[in-house]
Amino acid sequence: MTVINLVARLLLALRVLLWLTALLFSRRSDMSKSQRVLVRLSVATIVICVLAACGGGGTSSDTTAGSVDPITTTPAGPGYPLTGLPITDQAAATRVALVAKIDNHPASHPQTGLNKADIVFEENVEALTRFAAVFHSQGSDPVGPLRSGRTQDIDILGSLNKPLFAWSGGNYLVTKAINASDMVNVGYSASRGKGGYYREKTMKAPHNLYAKTSNLWTLAPAGSSAPKAQFLYRTDSDAKPSTSTAIDGAKISMYNVRVYWKWDAASGNFLRSSDNVKRVLEPHMADDGQVNTKNVVVLYVTYVRSKADRKSPNALTTGKGTGFVMTDGGIIPITWLRGNRNVPFSLLDANNQYVRLTPGRTWVELAWKNSLAPVAPGIDPSKVAFPAV
Repeated sequence: MTVINLVARLLLALRVLLWLTALLFSRRSDMSKSQRVLVRLSVATIVICVLAACGGGGTSSDTTAGSVDPITTTPAGPGYPLTGLPITDQAAATRVALVAKIDNHPASHPQTGLNKADIVFEENVEALTRFAAVFHSQGSDPVGPLRSGRTQDIDILGSLNKPLFAWSGGNYLVTKAINASDMVNVGYSASRGKGGYYREKTMKAPHNLYAKTSNLWTLAPAGSSAPKAQFLYRTDSDAKPSTSTAIDGAKISMYNVRVYWKWDAASGNFLRSSDNVKRVLEPHMADDGQVNTKNVVVLYVTYVRSKADRKSPNALTTGKGTGFVMTDGGIIPITWLRGNRNVPFSLLDANNQYVRLTPGRTWVELAWKNSLAPVAPGIDPSKVAFPAV
């Protein structure tokens, strides 16, 4: 409501109020009891309306920054929703997200497609880790090696707006859960030979199943739409938050996998090294070079046993937790919030401000609490121990 409209309403209300008051006192003896009550009610109603008008025309809310989804309160901007980078292919920008479950067994290295995925979730499985690689702005022909899914994938990927899910398969209960979810099963069996799946003859099963994202996208149901933005991104004019501390990298302990993300100022990326079972830290190579990313989001989560397989861990990715964001050579302690599986994670710093990422690709580490050790500038990484988990 504008100031002019507010003043006009107040003047009109006051004029009516004065008229009714004068009427009440000048004709009191001629009015019945019911008429006098009616006039009094009219006066009271006008007083309430006047007070409401003085309060302004908007609505109030007790909602705090920590209880809302930042993606719905701040526009993502004219970029790809999963990277924040400028759109160069309008068709790609409007298509559905595609998730590929990629193997991380030593026999699967080097994987294909990790450096083309917009977002990669690293999740603990029975003995190692596995990757849920999310493709949207670009694809990878081929992509793999592909392995089985887990029940935790349903919640992890719930905010991607019914993504396609490419996987090698799973046990009966996992398959039943995936089929009952809002993800679209385009796995090896469900695609019926139309997903571009094949076995790489130079590798040994089960670490040799690949597919083609160009084929998989053709399996999208009619009416499929693009994912919503999962993070907020910085612009050139945004200053680095005061809660960011410079680092050379960070060491993260996952399930039988130790990960080292090293900051490379020349490329503006974090470079990944890992040891898997060998306990020898080596650069983690993909088909097109060392695995790298603009952002690393470390979410401390609780793992419980999956109802579909008691041996399989299941990450709890809704609710609230702590963690870190590594971006632009710095590390930011965060609190993450997620009301339900259908909304993205909200990332808040110590000042209760939303953390904005560098536009580009992002890795999300679903790690145990206190599993990260930062490497300060000038410190020999070998002198920094991996946290015990």
